[in-house]
Amino acid sequence: MAMMAKMRSLAPAFILSVGVLFVLFMVISDSNVLEALGARSNNVGSVNGKDISYQEFSNFLDRAIENQKAQTGQEIPEENMDQFRDQVWDAIVTQTLTEYQIKKFGIKVTDEEVRDYILGPNPPEFLKKNFIDSTGKFNREMYESALFDARNKKALVEAEEVVRQQLLSQKLQSYLLATVSVGDAELKQKFIDQNIKMQAEFVSVDLNSFPDADFKTPEDEVKKYYNEHPDQFTVRAERKLKFVFFKIQPSRNDSDGILKNLQNVMLKAKNDTASFKYFCDIYSEVPYSKDTMDITQLPTALLDNFDDSRIGTMIGPFSANNTYGIYQISGTVPSNEVLAKASHILIKSTGDDVKDLAEATRVYNEVMSGMDFSTAAAKYSSDLGNAKNGGELGWFGKGRMVKEFEEACFNGPMGVIQKPVKTNYGYHVIKVTGKTSKKYIVEKIINSIKPSATTRDDIYNQANDFAYVAEKNGFEKEAELSKYKIEETPAFNEESSYLPTIGVNKSLLKFAFENGLNTLSQVFKGNNGYVVAKVSEVINQGVRKFEDVQKQAQALLLKDKKYNKAKSITEEIKKKSGGNFAAVKSIYSKANFDTTGFFTLSGSIPKLGLEYNFAAKAYDLPVGAVSAPIKGSRGYFLAKLLSKDTFDVNAFNTQKNSSRERILQEKKNSFISQWLAKMKKDADIVDKRYLFYSR
Repeated sequence: MAMMAKMRSLAPAFILSVGVLFVLFMVISDSNVLEALGARSNNVGSVNGKDISYQEFSNFLDRAIENQKAQTGQEIPEENMDQFRDQVWDAIVTQTLTEYQIKKFGIKVTDEEVRDYILGPNPPEFLKKNFIDSTGKFNREMYESALFDARNKKALVEAEEVVRQQLLSQKLQSYLLATVSVGDAELKQKFIDQNIKMQAEFVSVDLNSFPDADFKTPEDEVKKYYNEHPDQFTVRAERKLKFVFFKIQPSRNDSDGILKNLQNVMLKAKNDTASFKYFCDIYSEVPYSKDTMDITQLPTALLDNFDDSRIGTMIGPFSANNTYGIYQISGTVPSNEVLAKASHILIKSTGDDVKDLAEATRVYNEVMSGMDFSTAAAKYSSDLGNAKNGGELGWFGKGRMVKEFEEACFNGPMGVIQKPVKTNYGYHVIKVTGKTSKKYIVEKIINSIKPSATTRDDIYNQANDFAYVAEKNGFEKEAELSKYKIEETPAFNEESSYLPTIGVNKSLLKFAFENGLNTLSQVFKGNNGYVVAKVSEVINQGVRKFEDVQKQAQALLLKDKKYNKAKSITEEIKKKSGGNFAAVKSIYSKANFDTTGFFTLSGSIPKLGLEYNFAAKAYDLPVGAVSAPIKGSRGYFLAKLLSKDTFDVNAFNTQKNSSRERILQEKKNSFISQWLAKMKKDADIVDKRYLFYSR
């Protein structure tokens, strides 16, 4: 029975590895699974005219989720589901397109080939791994016994189909990559690019050495530049969206629910002799541990309710960082680091030191005369972030505060209000309220405060209600009535992977380009909330109007003139210096002269950075020769080659074979990736999933 159970687990109908960007040569599913699932209504999209219904996609998705859970042992987090659905959709698109290519090229796999692979000396890994014994060896006898057991016939048929898909993919791969090769000339050039080292003297004339005011850019010249360089002013089709965002965040009820649950845990613990670990294992989201922590790592609320008399007892729940926690401090250990706790009143620097000191002294005297320090901080302190808390700064170690403030805290007495201390920020009236060199041994039960399903539904309904009334009464009007903030994205194009201010949302991206100006969306699900959007601007593809890009054209013309100026100066330097670069300053005072470190054709050049044109021109020079002006990313150069390695035939021959294999694999990966991208680009892919997955 155990053997049968093992065999039946071998061939899932769907195998998908989440996060893999290239899925062409993975087994995704039975090639006919989409056709076998039936219904064609309510389509989520199509690939080259082949419809994919919601039911088909949903079944495919469910199988992928099951497989992911089987692989990781964990559910997919709700916030990752949109990305997971995108990966499943991409897998379906890829599979559909590659199935067409397999048929187009007449690629087939016979039953005999499938059997030979399954029964061969190196069976498929997904079958083989289930028959590895305790010593790590493959148990061939058990494997074949399971294969020929009549009770496993159905599982074997499914496994054979998975293997068939693997072999079809392998044959397609071989067909596509048959022409990919690496020649000796390519290997030699790669060796030269990476291994031949050079060193050169250089002169550089930087564009920034020319003041803008030295160049005139009249409008007629700018207009001429614009007309002669239309490619620099083209714009792809773009859209803008106005939107209202409904953030998914825990409600007060969610927070109160977590607090109440942990309060109940505290009640149970009082009447139970079980260990803290026992309760942690049952109720904590964070695995049990016993940690040594300094006082800055403990919640403020815990510190306010803790003293040494409570060591060994459970205390809480306390809130910290969007969680509630129950803690047990089981002991303390000495630490070499001293931590301090202080409050302060800051009299911010105005530039008039006498006046600032007088004000700080006045506040100090007022506190010394009996005014409550916290009240004084709230009234007088310029540190508004802490003033409302009585100037309380909490616990801190050395190196966290400016030097003068730190010295006053760590060297000053506790509980004594110090005379004003000057720092770059102004004058501080300081009161040290605590010092410690202890660390605490802490056990904890932690529950994070998360939005419940009810809260998510409430937020979705809020967004949906807004979408409904906005469609009837107007987007801006209803947002204003409901006091919702309207935001707008910058312009984005159809291939944007990220919507500015919204994030990654392919569905909303498709909506923007499939609908016209002022079209209002339904509710879209984002990573941490819901979006209701309106197409606020439609920008068509083409050359932008001169009026819209005049400043950009003017800047480009100015840069062009600076390049021409830099080139003429480097030509003059070459002519007058006779190759003696040390004399360039007398020709052009703002020119730079220096010597590079050693560099290769493919690497960064010391003192110049990534200047591939400089490296290529330098390589072509004989040693001692001076180049013509070389255009770079920041201006023009002259290069004088000082040294260049000779080609090492023995080193090349030693590396030749391993380099060939590495480069060949890189070319194969690149070829397949580009082939797959082109196949998708040329395909007619319609994706309407956003109509079905708004929540």
